Amino acid sequence: MRLHRSGWVVATALVAVGALALAGCKGGGSDEPSKPGGAVELKIAFWGDFGLDELKAKYEAANPNVKIVLNSGEYNAQHEDLQKKLIAGSGAPDIAAIDEGFIVSFRSQADKFVNLLDKGASKYQDKYLGWKWKQSLSADGKTQIGLGTDVGGLAMCYRTDLFKAAGLPVERDKVSALWPTWDDFIKTGQDYTAKSKKKFVDNGTNLFNPILGQQPVGFYDESETLKMDGGPKAAFDMTLKAVGAGLSANLPAFSPEWNAGFVKGDFAVLACPAWMQGHIKNTAPDTAGKWDVAAIPGGGGNWGGSFLTVPKQSKNADEAYKLLEWLIQPEQQIEIFKKVGNLPSQPALYKDPAIADFKNPFFSNAPVGQIFSKTAEGLTPQYLGKKNGPTRVAVENVINSVQAGTTKAADAWAQALKEADKASKA
Repeated sequence: MRLHRSGWVVATALVAVGALALAGCKGGGSDEPSKPGGAVELKIAFWGDFGLDELKAKYEAANPNVKIVLNSGEYNAQHEDLQKKLIAGSGAPDIAAIDEGFIVSFRSQADKFVNLLDKGASKYQDKYLGWKWKQSLSADGKTQIGLGTDVGGLAMCYRTDLFKAAGLPVERDKVSALWPTWDDFIKTGQDYTAKSKKKFVDNGTNLFNPILGQQPVGFYDESETLKMDGGPKAAFDMTLKAVGAGLSANLPAFSPEWNAGFVKGDFAVLACPAWMQGHIKNTAPDTAGKWDVAAIPGGGGNWGGSFLTVPKQSKNADEAYKLLEWLIQPEQQIEIFKKVGNLPSQPALYKDPAIADFKNPFFSNAPVGQIFSKTAEGLTPQYLGKKNGPTRVAVENVINSVQAGTTKAADAWAQALKEADKASKA
């Protein structure tokens, strides 16, 4: 999970279908024949840390006829590349990970994916959170293009050493009590910056997205109508309030500067989906024991969560589904959670002691199994429209321009409306 899930990287919109048809026709696709001697090569395209490195060796040992090739890339680039390959008709991987921010767009192209219901996937429906199963199901309910991996229930990760140095409480319950609302969060941030002379949060866009995720409606309603004056306006205004209060370090997510910020303590807190645990641990291993996990202002919300799909181009669809099915089994899902933090989207696992009783030593032994399971069980995620990704990026770019000083805060909303409208019509 989950490095990046929706919204954490400044993305570029998927280009027009006509342009896509001219690009991406080459490059190691699944239309290549299997290896000599009967060996099957399965290519998996994903981003960030899905916990696949460890599981690859385990699966290959149990299935000596299978060779797994892991293709990890940048979040947006992987989605754009998949779209290109689907249109070109060749080159897609055997298994493609798709994030919640793009799943609506891809499920509308269900004819380009193996229908997992034909492979017997319906037996897993009752094991999933209901909304998670529906996210990758075609509108007519006849084609299931993916099986869910994780969900991105939200909390806040914070540096206990930096809080202590600024005279703020460090116990997670007391920290949670500091900010029941986002206004309270901003006030706490102002207190921190005044005392520490450091920035409080990593980036304004990484406030915008969780605040937006808590609204009843996001950028689009289920009729695919752009709804900027609802949730987006509320999230935008609160974000600019935080930026105007001087809380943001303005570090682009997943940039080298952002990663260095974790190590150097350039910010003290950030919105933290379950999958973010793995990134913090991998990026700043020497900060072990200096982090903890508190409640998020406003309560709940979802940020991210992915699916594994099998494009129809795969020449080894049966073997690909066999691997996909193995990856979503409880043993593997629990192992992934414990190693990289990605919370399974099968709620029965939340009661398994391996998750329910799990405390993360890197995060001051926070009971992350309980914390993130509770947020996941209470989720009612927004509908994310077909143009959600490009629209989000367009609005994020305006926020970034305010942080950079190239757009005045007073002019920013008008610019956001203009850019979002443009993205919705692209």
